[in-house]
Amino acid sequence: MLVFAGGALALAGVMVGLVLWSQRAVPVGRVDGKLRPCPSSPNCVCSEEGEGPGSIRPFEIGSRPEADLTWLRDRLSELPGAEILTHEPDYVHAVVRTRWLRFADDVELRLDRPGEAIHVRSASRVGHSDLGANRRRIEALRELFRARRD
Repeated sequence: MLVFAGGALALAGVMVGLVLWSQRAVPVGRVDGKLRPCPSSPNCVCSEEGEGPGSIRPFEIGSRPEADLTWLRDRLSELPGAEILTHEPDYVHAVVRTRWLRFADDVELRLDRPGEAIHVRSASRVGHSDLGANRRRIEALRELFRARRD
């Protein structure tokens, strides 16, 4: 019983450490005008990634790109645990915290008028794998965006 209690305490300590670690600030924003590339770990998707496991399609914009970005920002802000940290005319940064352990993921949107797209990046702050959570989040936003335009 004592071994079990010690193991449970150790596991609880690791989980608290991970939660606290996930709250730290991480580099976000643009590098040379584009969203940062994903790290090598499979817990990130980015539409400016090119080909590869972290690649995801950007959102195709209509005739009112600023309105499209604002609409996506508003849907993002409605996600459970989401908080918009930055909203500029061509860039949005939000943090989405998981329901149970409050792990933080960063979600970024970048309006690319010449490319007629809104680029997206969604990345976990900690861990190696997110079990597809960031990709599912962006694809759910894409479905809402597509339904809005149909």
